[in-house]
Amino acid sequence: MQQRSDTVTFTAHVRSLDRPPIPVLTELQYRISDPYAVRMSLGPPSGPRVPWVFARELLSNGLQHATGSGDVLVMPAQGHHPDALHVILKNGPRTAVIELGATEVSDFLRRTFSLVPAGTESAHLNWDGITSLFGPIPRP
Repeated sequence: MQQRSDTVTFTAHVRSLDRPPIPVLTELQYRISDPYAVRMSLGPPSGPRVPWVFARELLSNGLQHATGSGDVLVMPAQGHHPDALHVILKNGPRTAVIELGATEVSDFLRRTFSLVPAGTESAHLNWDGITSLFGPIPRP
């Protein structure tokens, strides 16, 4: 049976200018049924987690250069942390900088691209399910 998803869990760090980094349990998940998206959840081992969903391509491109606009920005870390990736999350006036291990993210993405190669995502969409959301189409 073909694998339908991939998940990796590791410790990331929430960075702030005025505080030391705070470790946070982080999970990245990819599903073939939603081939364009990556889900990232942050939180304690038990208890509620904060979910974020953004494009797999954004995470992939962010390993090489700063990318994104709006609520999610991704960029390689610079300076003292060469093997880190920064994911900047914005929610209204609040901003969080999450520092992920670039190696863990790169390995995760490599597995997702083996599940669904870049450029073939639309072949994995459930078009019938998507069009059913719009209801019956009236005939002229």
